[in-house]
Amino acid sequence: MNVIKTRLPGVLIIEPRVYGDARGFFLESYQQQRYRDIGIEQPFVQDNHSRSAQGVLRGLHFQRSRPQGKLVRVTRGAVYDVVVDIDPASATCGEHVAVELTAEDHLQLWVPPGYAHGFCVLSDTADFQYKCTDLYDPKDEGGLLWNDPDLGIAWPLGSPLLSEKDQRHPRLRALLSGE
Repeated sequence: MNVIKTRLPGVLIIEPRVYGDARGFFLESYQQQRYRDIGIEQPFVQDNHSRSAQGVLRGLHFQRSRPQGKLVRVTRGAVYDVVVDIDPASATCGEHVAVELTAEDHLQLWVPPGYAHGFCVLSDTADFQYKCTDLYDPKDEGGLLWNDPDLGIAWPLGSPLLSEKDQRHPRLRALLSGE
C-alpha cells in the first residue's frame, strides 16, 4: 500500500494494493499489522456504513471528550471528504485537508482522533464506510459549521442537503472560545 502524508499532522491518504483481473478485484481494506506499521495503532471498536443521496453533506462532526479516529472509504459512488484541525494548541488549527474518495480509486483516509470530519456526496448515491477507534456517544458529539468562511473549504456544491443539526453547528472561533 502507498501512504500519502497530508499537511495536517497524522492525517493520511492510503492507497491500498488492489489486485484485479477480468473477474473483478481484491483488496485488503484493513490488516492490523500493516496499519500499525504506518502509525494507526488504536484498536477499532465500531464499524459504520452510511448511504447518502447526491448533494447530501454530513458534517463537520467530532466527539468532544472521547474523540474517534476514523478510517474512511467509499464503496459505492464518490464523495468530497474534508478533515479540519480543531485543536487550539496545534500549529494547523483551523486548516483543512480535502480529498475526493471514490469506489473506483479505493482510497482510504485516516482521520486521527481530535479532528472534525465531514463529506458531501458527488455521485447519485454513495456508500461510505468507516472504522472507529471509540464508540459513538450522542451526548458527546460536537460539530463545526460546514460553511464557516474562516475555514475556506471549497465545497463542490452550493446548496447541500443538511440535517437540522448540521445547519446549527457553531463556527470555529465560537467553538474555540467556548461560546
